[in-house]
Amino acid sequence: MNIVIFTMGTRGDVQPYIFLAEALNKAGHNTTIGTHPCWEQLVTNAKVAFVPIGPDINIEYEAAVIRGKTKNPMLSMLRTMQFVFRIIEQSSGDIYENCKQKDLVIVSHSQMGATEAEALNIKTVNITLHNEMIPEVYKPKTPLNRLFGALIDAQMVKPYNKIRKLYHLPKVKKVDQIMSPTLDIIPLSRYVAEQNPYWEKKHRIVGYWFSQDERFEPDEELLSFLRAGEKPIIVSLGAMAFESSQETEKLDIFVQAFQKTGMRAIIQGFDKTLADYRLPETMMRVGSVPHSWLFRQGFCVIHHCGFGTSAAAMLYGIPSIPVPHVLDQSAFADRLFKLGVGVKPIHASELSVERVTQAIEEMKSNYDELQARVSELSQKMQDEKGLETAVALIEADAGW
Repeated sequence: MNIVIFTMGTRGDVQPYIFLAEALNKAGHNTTIGTHPCWEQLVTNAKVAFVPIGPDINIEYEAAVIRGKTKNPMLSMLRTMQFVFRIIEQSSGDIYENCKQKDLVIVSHSQMGATEAEALNIKTVNITLHNEMIPEVYKPKTPLNRLFGALIDAQMVKPYNKIRKLYHLPKVKKVDQIMSPTLDIIPLSRYVAEQNPYWEKKHRIVGYWFSQDERFEPDEELLSFLRAGEKPIIVSLGAMAFESSQETEKLDIFVQAFQKTGMRAIIQGFDKTLADYRLPETMMRVGSVPHSWLFRQGFCVIHHCGFGTSAAAMLYGIPSIPVPHVLDQSAFADRLFKLGVGVKPIHASELSVERVTQAIEEMKSNYDELQARVSELSQKMQDEKGLETAVALIEADAGW
Protein backbone atom coordinates (compact mmCIF):
# COMPACT_ATOMS: atom_id res chain seq x y z
CA MET A 1 0.00 0.00 0.00
CA ASN A 2 0.96 3.62 -0.52
CA ILE A 3 0.47 5.12 2.93
CA VAL A 4 0.87 8.63 4.33
CA ILE A 5 0.97 9.55 8.02
CA PHE A 6 0.27 13.14 9.06
CA THR A 7 1.33 14.38 12.47
CA MET A 8 2.40 17.52 14.27
CA GLY A 9 4.05 18.53 17.52
CA THR A 10 7.33 18.13 19.33
CA ARG A 11 9.85 15.35 18.78
CA GLY A 12 8.06 13.17 21.33
CA ASP A 13 4.83 13.58 19.36
CA VAL A 14 6.45 12.73 16.02
CA GLN A 15 8.77 9.87 17.03
CA PRO A 16 6.08 7.17 17.52
CA TYR A 17 4.92 7.67 13.94
CA ILE A 18 8.47 7.24 12.67
CA PHE A 19 8.61 3.87 14.43
CA LEU A 20 5.28 2.93 12.81
CA ALA A 21 6.43 4.06 9.36
CA GLU A 22 9.60 1.97 9.69
CA ALA A 23 7.54 -1.10 10.61
CA LEU A 24 5.11 -0.57 7.73
CA ASN A 25 7.97 -0.20 5.26
CA LYS A 26 9.55 -3.37 6.61
CA ALA A 27 6.24 -5.13 5.92
CA GLY A 28 6.47 -4.10 2.27
CA HIS A 29 4.47 -0.88 2.17
CA ASN A 30 5.54 2.57 0.92
CA THR A 31 5.08 4.97 3.82
CA THR A 32 5.54 8.74 3.90
CA ILE A 33 5.41 11.03 6.93
CA GLY A 34 4.05 14.55 6.56
CA THR A 35 4.97 16.89 9.40
CA HIS A 36 6.70 20.18 10.25
CA PRO A 37 9.68 21.06 8.03
CA CYS A 38 11.90 21.17 11.15
CA TRP A 39 11.63 17.36 11.52
CA GLU A 40 12.83 16.47 8.02
CA GLN A 41 16.22 15.16 9.16
CA LEU A 42 14.68 13.20 12.04
CA VAL A 43 12.37 11.42 9.58
CA THR A 44 14.83 10.86 6.74
CA ASN A 45 17.53 9.58 9.11
CA ALA A 46 15.14 6.69 9.78
CA LYS A 47 15.01 6.00 6.01
CA VAL A 48 11.39 7.12 5.86
CA ALA A 49 10.05 9.36 3.07
CA PHE A 50 9.22 12.90 4.20
CA VAL A 51 6.97 15.71 2.96
CA PRO A 52 6.84 19.14 4.65
CA ILE A 53 3.45 20.14 6.03
CA GLY A 54 2.46 23.62 7.15
CA PRO A 55 4.57 26.60 8.18
CA ASP A 56 8.32 26.31 8.76
CA ILE A 57 8.49 27.03 12.49
CA ASN A 58 10.53 25.91 15.49
CA ILE A 59 7.70 23.92 17.06
CA GLU A 60 9.48 23.26 20.36
CA TYR A 61 10.25 26.96 20.84
CA GLU A 62 6.68 27.94 19.95
CA ALA A 63 5.32 25.42 22.47
CA ALA A 64 7.61 26.81 25.19
CA VAL A 65 6.48 30.37 24.48
CA ILE A 66 2.81 29.39 24.78
CA ARG A 67 3.41 27.63 28.09
CA GLY A 68 5.43 30.52 29.43
CA LYS A 69 2.55 32.95 29.09
CA THR A 70 0.67 31.47 32.04
CA LYS A 71 1.20 29.20 35.03
CA ASN A 72 -2.45 28.10 34.91
CA PRO A 73 -2.43 24.54 33.47
CA MET A 74 -5.97 24.79 32.07
CA LEU A 75 -5.26 28.10 30.37
CA SER A 76 -1.96 26.74 29.06
CA MET A 77 -3.77 23.74 27.54
CA LEU A 78 -6.42 26.00 25.98
CA ARG A 79 -3.77 28.18 24.35
CA THR A 80 -1.93 25.09 23.15
CA MET A 81 -5.12 23.78 21.53
CA GLN A 82 -5.70 27.13 19.81
CA PHE A 83 -2.15 26.99 18.46
CA VAL A 84 -2.65 23.39 17.27
CA PHE A 85 -5.87 24.28 15.45
CA ARG A 86 -4.19 27.22 13.75
CA ILE A 87 -1.39 24.95 12.47
CA ILE A 88 -3.91 22.34 11.27
CA GLU A 89 -5.77 25.02 9.29
CA GLN A 90 -2.55 26.39 7.78
CA SER A 91 -1.47 22.86 6.82
CA SER A 92 -4.67 21.71 5.13
CA GLY A 93 -3.65 22.57 1.56
CA ASP A 94 -0.37 20.65 1.88
CA ILE A 95 -2.19 17.71 3.45
CA TYR A 96 -4.80 17.58 0.69
CA GLU A 97 -2.17 17.48 -2.06
CA ASN A 98 -0.18 14.76 -0.31
CA CYS A 99 -3.25 12.57 0.24
CA LYS A 100 -3.64 12.17 -3.51
CA GLN A 101 -2.65 8.80 -4.99
CA LYS A 102 -2.56 7.20 -1.54
CA ASP A 103 -4.31 3.97 -0.55
CA LEU A 104 -4.44 4.80 3.16
CA VAL A 105 -4.12 7.89 5.34
CA ILE A 106 -3.03 7.33 8.94
CA VAL A 107 -4.45 10.12 11.07
CA SER A 108 -2.55 11.16 14.19
CA HIS A 109 -3.87 12.35 17.55
CA SER A 110 -4.48 15.88 16.18
CA GLN A 111 -6.83 14.50 13.45
CA MET A 112 -4.52 15.90 10.75
CA GLY A 113 -5.54 14.39 7.42
CA ALA A 114 -8.97 13.09 8.42
CA THR A 115 -10.99 15.75 6.60
CA GLU A 116 -8.75 15.86 3.54
CA ALA A 117 -8.85 12.06 3.18
CA GLU A 118 -12.64 12.12 3.46
CA ALA A 119 -12.82 14.76 0.72
CA LEU A 120 -10.80 12.45 -1.55
CA ASN A 121 -12.68 9.31 -0.46
CA ILE A 122 -9.52 7.67 0.92
CA LYS A 123 -9.63 5.17 3.77
CA THR A 124 -8.24 6.25 7.15
CA VAL A 125 -6.91 4.65 10.31
CA ASN A 126 -6.59 6.66 13.51
CA ILE A 127 -3.83 6.69 16.12
CA THR A 128 -4.63 7.95 19.63
CA LEU A 129 -1.78 8.57 22.08
CA HIS A 130 -3.90 9.54 25.09
CA ASN A 131 -6.60 7.07 26.05
CA GLU A 132 -8.36 9.70 28.18
CA MET A 133 -9.44 11.38 24.92
CA ILE A 134 -11.46 8.38 23.72
CA PRO A 135 -15.23 8.82 24.16
CA GLU A 136 -16.98 6.35 26.45
CA VAL A 137 -19.99 5.95 24.18
CA TYR A 138 -21.48 3.01 26.08
CA LYS A 139 -21.23 4.60 29.51
CA PRO A 140 -24.55 5.75 31.02
CA LYS A 141 -24.66 9.55 31.30
CA THR A 142 -26.69 11.92 33.41
CA PRO A 143 -28.42 14.87 31.70
CA LEU A 144 -25.74 17.16 33.16
CA ASN A 145 -22.97 14.95 31.73
CA ARG A 146 -24.61 15.04 28.30
CA LEU A 147 -24.97 18.83 28.42
CA PHE A 148 -21.36 19.33 29.49
CA GLY A 149 -20.17 16.93 26.79
CA ALA A 150 -22.21 18.69 24.12
CA LEU A 151 -20.72 22.07 25.10
CA ILE A 152 -17.17 20.71 24.86
CA ASP A 153 -17.90 18.98 21.54
CA ALA A 154 -19.36 22.20 20.12
CA GLN A 155 -16.09 24.03 20.81
CA MET A 156 -13.81 21.19 19.70
CA VAL A 157 -15.41 20.74 16.26
CA LYS A 158 -15.37 24.42 15.27
CA PRO A 159 -11.88 24.42 13.69
CA TYR A 160 -12.51 21.09 11.96
CA ASN A 161 -15.82 22.31 10.52
CA LYS A 162 -14.03 25.38 9.22
CA ILE A 163 -11.73 23.10 7.21
CA ARG A 164 -14.61 20.81 6.18
CA LYS A 165 -16.35 23.83 4.65
CA LEU A 166 -13.37 24.31 2.31
CA TYR A 167 -13.98 20.84 0.88
CA HIS A 168 -17.80 21.14 0.80
CA LEU A 169 -18.24 18.50 3.50
CA PRO A 170 -21.13 18.58 5.99
CA LYS A 171 -20.58 19.84 9.51
CA VAL A 172 -19.99 17.38 12.33
CA LYS A 173 -21.17 17.66 15.93
CA LYS A 174 -18.42 15.54 17.51
CA VAL A 175 -14.73 15.00 16.76
CA ASP A 176 -15.44 11.26 16.81
CA GLN A 177 -17.44 11.74 13.59
CA ILE A 178 -14.29 12.56 11.60
CA MET A 179 -12.34 9.60 12.96
CA SER A 180 -12.00 6.27 11.16
CA PRO A 181 -15.20 4.26 11.62
CA THR A 182 -13.29 0.97 11.72
CA LEU A 183 -9.91 1.27 13.50
CA ASP A 184 -8.24 3.45 16.12
CA ILE A 185 -4.90 2.16 17.39
CA ILE A 186 -3.65 3.14 20.85
CA PRO A 187 0.14 2.61 21.21
CA LEU A 188 0.05 2.22 24.99
CA SER A 189 1.02 -0.81 27.02
CA ARG A 190 -1.75 -2.80 28.68
CA TYR A 191 0.34 -2.41 31.84
CA VAL A 192 -0.27 1.35 31.62
CA ALA A 193 -3.83 1.50 30.25
CA GLU A 194 -6.64 -1.04 30.13
CA GLN A 195 -9.11 -1.69 27.33
CA ASN A 196 -12.16 0.32 28.43
CA PRO A 197 -15.47 -1.60 28.26
CA TYR A 198 -17.27 1.66 27.44
CA TRP A 199 -15.25 2.20 24.24
CA GLU A 200 -16.37 1.20 20.77
CA LYS A 201 -14.65 -1.97 19.55
CA LYS A 202 -12.58 -0.07 16.98
CA HIS A 203 -10.32 1.31 19.74
CA ARG A 204 -7.46 -1.17 20.24
CA ILE A 205 -4.58 -0.99 22.75
CA VAL A 206 -1.56 -2.67 21.12
CA GLY A 207 1.52 -1.91 23.24
CA TYR A 208 4.23 0.74 22.97
CA TRP A 209 6.17 1.33 19.76
CA PHE A 210 9.94 1.43 19.75
CA SER A 211 12.83 0.66 17.41
CA GLN A 212 15.15 -2.28 17.94
CA ASP A 213 17.43 -1.12 15.12
CA GLU A 214 18.20 2.43 16.24
CA ARG A 215 21.93 2.94 15.77
CA PHE A 216 23.92 5.54 17.67
CA GLU A 217 27.65 6.11 17.95
CA PRO A 218 28.48 8.25 21.02
CA ASP A 219 31.43 10.60 20.75
CA GLU A 220 34.54 10.13 22.85
CA GLU A 221 33.67 13.03 25.18
CA LEU A 222 30.43 11.34 26.21
CA LEU A 223 32.06 7.93 26.58
CA SER A 224 34.86 9.41 28.69
CA PHE A 225 32.35 11.11 30.97
CA LEU A 226 30.44 7.87 31.48
CA ARG A 227 33.64 5.95 32.24
CA ALA A 228 34.82 8.57 34.74
CA GLY A 229 32.40 7.72 37.56
CA GLU A 230 29.10 6.33 38.76
CA LYS A 231 26.04 6.25 36.54
CA PRO A 232 24.66 9.79 36.14
CA ILE A 233 21.16 11.15 36.52
CA ILE A 234 19.73 11.97 33.10
CA VAL A 235 17.77 15.23 32.78
CA SER A 236 15.55 15.03 29.69
CA LEU A 237 12.76 17.59 29.65
CA GLY A 238 12.18 17.54 25.89
CA ALA A 239 10.09 20.44 24.63
CA MET A 240 9.32 21.42 28.22
CA ALA A 241 12.44 23.57 28.26
CA PHE A 242 11.58 26.67 30.20
CA GLU A 243 11.17 30.19 28.93
CA SER A 244 14.59 31.85 28.60
CA SER A 245 13.78 34.22 31.47
CA GLN A 246 13.34 31.19 33.76
CA GLU A 247 15.83 28.71 32.32
CA THR A 248 18.84 29.78 34.37
CA GLU A 249 16.84 29.73 37.59
CA LYS A 250 15.49 26.25 36.88
CA LEU A 251 18.85 24.92 35.76
CA ASP A 252 20.41 26.26 38.97
CA ILE A 253 17.88 24.20 40.95
CA PHE A 254 18.93 20.96 39.30
CA VAL A 255 22.66 21.69 39.50
CA GLN A 256 22.49 22.58 43.21
CA ALA A 257 20.41 19.48 43.97
CA PHE A 258 22.92 17.26 42.17
CA GLN A 259 25.78 18.83 44.11
CA LYS A 260 23.98 18.42 47.44
CA THR A 261 23.34 14.74 46.77
CA GLY A 262 26.74 14.02 45.24
CA MET A 263 25.23 12.89 41.93
CA ARG A 264 26.71 13.14 38.46
CA ALA A 265 24.38 14.27 35.67
CA ILE A 266 23.86 14.42 31.93
CA ILE A 267 21.57 17.24 30.84
CA GLN A 268 19.52 17.34 27.62
CA GLY A 269 17.73 20.54 26.64
CA PHE A 270 18.33 24.01 28.12
CA ASP A 271 20.32 24.69 24.93
CA LYS A 272 20.10 28.47 25.05
CA THR A 273 21.09 28.73 28.71
CA LEU A 274 23.78 26.06 28.63
CA ALA A 275 25.59 27.91 25.84
CA ASP A 276 26.77 30.42 28.47
CA TYR A 277 26.45 28.28 31.60
CA ARG A 278 29.46 26.74 33.30
CA LEU A 279 28.59 23.26 34.53
CA PRO A 280 30.66 21.50 37.23
CA GLU A 281 32.96 18.74 35.98
CA THR A 282 30.54 16.16 37.37
CA MET A 283 27.88 17.27 34.88
CA MET A 284 27.72 17.26 31.10
CA ARG A 285 25.40 18.62 28.44
CA VAL A 286 24.40 16.54 25.42
CA GLY A 287 22.33 17.28 22.36
CA SER A 288 20.18 14.90 20.36
CA VAL A 289 21.10 11.51 21.84
CA PRO A 290 18.46 8.76 21.39
CA HIS A 291 16.70 7.72 24.59
CA SER A 292 17.14 4.09 23.54
CA TRP A 293 20.88 4.51 24.11
CA LEU A 294 21.11 7.29 26.69
CA PHE A 295 18.60 5.97 29.21
CA ARG A 296 20.44 2.67 29.45
CA GLN A 297 23.51 4.56 30.71
CA GLY A 298 21.75 6.41 33.53
CA PHE A 299 21.04 5.94 37.23
CA CYS A 300 17.58 7.48 36.88
CA VAL A 301 15.90 10.02 34.63
CA ILE A 302 14.27 13.34 35.49
CA HIS A 303 11.69 14.01 32.78
CA HIS A 304 8.48 15.86 31.97
CA CYS A 305 6.32 12.73 31.49
CA GLY A 306 5.44 13.35 27.87
CA PHE A 307 4.07 10.37 25.96
CA GLY A 308 7.37 9.42 24.31
CA THR A 309 9.69 10.01 27.26
CA SER A 310 7.45 8.14 29.71
CA ALA A 311 7.33 5.19 27.32
CA ALA A 312 11.11 5.28 26.83
CA ALA A 313 11.83 5.33 30.57
CA MET A 314 9.79 2.15 31.05
CA LEU A 315 10.88 0.43 27.84
CA TYR A 316 14.57 1.03 28.46
CA GLY A 317 14.38 0.15 32.14
CA ILE A 318 15.31 3.32 34.03
CA PRO A 319 13.52 4.65 37.18
CA SER A 320 11.88 8.07 36.92
CA ILE A 321 11.76 11.32 38.85
CA PRO A 322 8.63 12.78 37.20
CA VAL A 323 8.39 16.56 36.68
CA PRO A 324 5.08 17.06 34.80
CA HIS A 325 4.26 20.46 33.34
CA VAL A 326 0.76 20.16 31.85
CA LEU A 327 -2.36 18.11 32.54
CA ASP A 328 -1.79 15.05 30.35
CA GLN A 329 1.76 14.75 31.69
CA SER A 330 0.44 14.69 35.25
CA ALA A 331 -1.56 11.57 34.35
CA PHE A 332 1.57 9.80 33.10
CA ALA A 333 3.52 10.98 36.17
CA ASP A 334 0.92 9.52 38.52
CA ARG A 335 0.95 6.26 36.58
CA LEU A 336 4.73 5.93 36.87
CA PHE A 337 4.46 6.45 40.62
CA LYS A 338 1.60 3.96 41.03
CA LEU A 339 3.45 1.35 38.97
CA GLY A 340 6.36 1.67 41.38
CA VAL A 341 8.85 2.69 38.69
CA GLY A 342 9.17 6.31 39.79
CA VAL A 343 9.19 8.44 42.91
CA LYS A 344 6.45 10.90 43.87
CA PRO A 345 6.04 13.51 41.09
CA ILE A 346 7.15 17.13 41.45
CA HIS A 347 5.01 19.51 39.41
CA ALA A 348 7.09 22.02 37.44
CA SER A 349 5.49 24.92 39.34
CA GLU A 350 6.78 23.42 42.62
CA LEU A 351 10.40 22.91 41.59
CA SER A 352 12.95 23.86 44.24
CA VAL A 353 16.37 22.68 45.35
CA GLU A 354 14.74 21.08 48.39
CA ARG A 355 12.08 19.19 46.40
CA VAL A 356 14.55 17.86 43.84
CA THR A 357 17.01 16.91 46.58
CA GLN A 358 14.28 15.02 48.45
CA ALA A 359 13.28 13.19 45.27
CA ILE A 360 16.87 12.14 44.60
CA GLU A 361 17.32 10.91 48.17
CA GLU A 362 14.04 8.98 47.89
CA MET A 363 15.32 7.45 44.66
CA LYS A 364 18.61 6.44 46.28
CA SER A 365 16.90 4.93 49.33
CA ASN A 366 14.50 2.82 47.24
CA TYR A 367 16.67 2.27 44.19
CA ASP A 368 17.00 -1.51 44.21
CA GLU A 369 13.24 -1.96 44.41
CA LEU A 370 12.49 0.69 41.78
CA GLN A 371 15.13 -0.67 39.42
CA ALA A 372 13.89 -4.24 39.79
CA ARG A 373 10.30 -3.19 39.03
CA VAL A 374 11.17 -1.13 35.96
CA SER A 375 13.45 -3.87 34.60
CA GLU A 376 10.64 -6.41 34.90
CA LEU A 377 8.15 -3.98 33.34
CA SER A 378 10.57 -3.23 30.50
CA GLN A 379 10.72 -6.88 29.49
CA LYS A 380 6.94 -7.30 29.68
CA MET A 381 6.38 -4.22 27.51
CA GLN A 382 8.89 -5.28 24.88
CA ASP A 383 7.20 -8.70 24.73
CA GLU A 384 3.89 -7.04 23.78
CA LYS A 385 5.19 -6.45 20.22
CA GLY A 386 3.17 -3.27 19.76
CA LEU A 387 4.43 -2.50 16.26
CA GLU A 388 3.80 -5.99 14.91
CA THR A 389 0.27 -5.91 16.29
CA ALA A 390 -0.38 -2.44 14.84
CA VAL A 391 0.83 -3.40 11.36
CA ALA A 392 -1.31 -6.56 11.39
CA LEU A 393 -4.40 -4.58 12.43
CA ILE A 394 -3.80 -1.93 9.76
CA GLU A 395 -3.38 -4.55 7.04
CA ALA A 396 -6.47 -6.48 8.14
CA ASP A 397 -8.57 -3.31 8.30
CA ALA A 398 -7.45 -2.34 4.79
CA GLY A 399 -8.16 -5.84 3.48
CA TRP A 400 -4.53 -6.26 2.53
